[in-house]
Amino acid sequence: MVPLRGRSEELGKLLDALRAAGNGRASLAVVSGEPGIGKSALLAAAVEQAERQGFLVASAVAHQTDNISPLASLAPALRSGAEPLIDTDQFLELAGLNTQPLWLAERLADLIGRRLAGVRALIVLDDAQWSDPLTAFVLRVVIDRLPAAQVLWLLATRPSPGGTTDQLVEAVNVPVHSIRLAPLTAEAIQDLAADRLNHAVDPSLAVQLAGVQGIPFLAEQLIAGLYLSDNDLSAGLVEGVRRRTAELSETSRELVRTAAVFGSEFQLEDVAVLMAAPVARLAAPLEEAIKAGLLVDGGSVLRFRHELLRSAALADVPPSAQRALHGAIANQLMAAGRGAAAAAPHVLAVAQPGDVVAVETLREAARDLLATMSTTAAEVIQQAFELTRVGDPLRAEVGVDVVSVLLAAWQYDRAKAFADDLLRDATPDLRATLLLHLAPFRRLDVHDLTVPGAAPELAERLAGHRALAGAEAPSSATDPIAQGLQLVASAEQARAEGRFGEARELYGAARRAPVGLGSLPATQVEVGELYCRAETDDLPAALERVRELMTAGDSWAAPQLAVLRARLEYASGNLREAEDAAQSGLRWMDQLHDQTLAPAADQVLALIALLRGHLSQARKLAGHDPTISALLAMADGDPQAVERLAGTPHDVPERIGLLLEANAWRQLEQLQPSAASRGALAVVAAGNDVEQLAAALEVVRTTHRPLLVAQVAERYGRAALDAGDRTTGVRALEQALDSLAALGATAPAGRIQAVLQAAGVRRRRWAAVPPRAQQGWESLTPMERRVALLVADGHTNRSAADELVVSASTVGTHLRAVFGKLGVNSRVQLTRLVLERFAPPPNA
Repeated sequence: MVPLRGRSEELGKLLDALRAAGNGRASLAVVSGEPGIGKSALLAAAVEQAERQGFLVASAVAHQTDNISPLASLAPALRSGAEPLIDTDQFLELAGLNTQPLWLAERLADLIGRRLAGVRALIVLDDAQWSDPLTAFVLRVVIDRLPAAQVLWLLATRPSPGGTTDQLVEAVNVPVHSIRLAPLTAEAIQDLAADRLNHAVDPSLAVQLAGVQGIPFLAEQLIAGLYLSDNDLSAGLVEGVRRRTAELSETSRELVRTAAVFGSEFQLEDVAVLMAAPVARLAAPLEEAIKAGLLVDGGSVLRFRHELLRSAALADVPPSAQRALHGAIANQLMAAGRGAAAAAPHVLAVAQPGDVVAVETLREAARDLLATMSTTAAEVIQQAFELTRVGDPLRAEVGVDVVSVLLAAWQYDRAKAFADDLLRDATPDLRATLLLHLAPFRRLDVHDLTVPGAAPELAERLAGHRALAGAEAPSSATDPIAQGLQLVASAEQARAEGRFGEARELYGAARRAPVGLGSLPATQVEVGELYCRAETDDLPAALERVRELMTAGDSWAAPQLAVLRARLEYASGNLREAEDAAQSGLRWMDQLHDQTLAPAADQVLALIALLRGHLSQARKLAGHDPTISALLAMADGDPQAVERLAGTPHDVPERIGLLLEANAWRQLEQLQPSAASRGALAVVAAGNDVEQLAAALEVVRTTHRPLLVAQVAERYGRAALDAGDRTTGVRALEQALDSLAALGATAPAGRIQAVLQAAGVRRRRWAAVPPRAQQGWESLTPMERRVALLVADGHTNRSAADELVVSASTVGTHLRAVFGKLGVNSRVQLTRLVLERFAPPPNA
């Protein structure tokens, strides 16, 4: 490899970061500098050193055209090398998640994390300023998820304040090494030239090299004859390329100029169509351009050797010819079925204000991009809007598109600001339409949800949103979409009053209603229904559905789903899973820049901390939460604090247990009957009656809520001891203790242990909280064990799903968890491990 000149300090920083990565300290290095300054050469040197040290290296280069294809920039790095980061099957699986950016990023983080277990790695992305939006998002998530991996993430970029790399640097929580490349010294430039020439630089060339002003790319082009030393760097490059292309055939020159208009990369077939020449006739002219150092053959595509060379070649194409070629390219791409998205950059290059055809092409491009590249779609539709003339009826229509696409890209603030501009001179129907696009996000002031003069169906939908905001009572409607909104409003009112069965039916009816302008997101409605299902004796099924949605639902709703899962896992006694879900929700809120549900996630974490006896952690999470404050006061010995639990709001997880703690008869009586509420009410009514408490305990045992069962069992056991029935009392208390210990609920387990010890119970070993296994067979949940056994027995995901009466997606979710906990990567490895574990003993 040619020596790297003048960059020993910068290379040293990268090697230090590599050494740290090898010791398990992941970090991000960003090399920035102007075009031609030597970023790629520095990256190549780092790659060479990493490979010598035994690092796994994965690298890719982003291109200007990447922003129309999801993950186009990062995908080559994922699949590069003899041992890629992800295999073919995994890559195909990821392709199915292109429309769900957060699930894709999470899955990719999981796959890369497993691949890098015990492996030192360098992952490189050159020209990161051109990264497609999905790559930029995925990098933020994956780097943040793998802080302890033995990996150095290395990016090269042109300076772009506020751009992709700046956003990445601000978002990640790993050390960042920022390396800004300055021009090389004159000595380094001459050393570089001597390396290329294989001999010393003569004085005349040394004078010319001084004119490149320390830019290594220009020094190399000067040697190659593609740059003439000049006070104007760009003019020197243009003139050098012009002189070199003058030596080419006319056809080769035309090929280079046409290709320069296409972009930094292109297909020979496309250029051939524009030149009206058979591809075969362009083989020799193409070879001329490659030998001249202008183009590189990448196999499926051709590229300019450097973007600066393309710019220099493009400077030789008159502006009028460029416009004509851009128009011809756009028409050709559309005619060839490449889609409006591929044609959009060329349409924008020639479109003039008022160009209706261009506007419609860009609208089509935005629609095509919306499912997989919503951020790019948002930029394209705004450019379409800018081409419409003030006063043109099309302007309002495209403006509504802008708001709709921005919202689909989860850019509410930009959508709201854009809509506010449109609302200034909007007709009543346009005003209502814009508000109904914004209303489902539930951030509008209720006073904005009334538009006099709007069409009846629009007015009814706005009324539905006023009901959802609690500004007026739910009412009837004739418009089907408005009816759906009113059903949700009624469901939320019933839910807030504890009428969960009624609310469940209303949510279900709302989910069956038609959807359209103003409708709430389907996931948002289903979340409400699942919450009510969990409160009406259907907790296991509701939890299973939430887990399924966490991998197959709308990833934009990830925080909402995570918080619901945390609540239901907590209710099911799965404290570790509840903690993981709440932490994931908080992480996703950071990534989506929406902290609306952070208090709800903190509330679950605080409740878990209280159960584990971690009072200081609970205090940090409590904030102004009155329920957590009351529980903390109780833990601090305040006997009056328990009375405050009677005021526990409806949305607190496992409210019934808290009301039971406070003996809140009236509040429990107001709840729509479920096994949990009936059992809790019976406990309060029973007082210290042992027989009634035993009957109440049997009711509660049907709820699949082990924390509540243990709470009632403790009351039953204490009452039995007080009544002199030591055998019954000790048995009930020991069962509660064992259950709480298995769940990791240290605090209540310790309290019960103290009661038993005071009663003279002696055990060989008191262990209120045995540590729960994190890895291995014992760490698997019962469902995960069943899935593992079925798969080891030869079942597919589908047949296992049929056996377990769940979905194949749910089986897949459990199977991935099994792989992670058991440290296996395939069904074959899993089968071998299961057979070894359950093999009969010798001579059996």
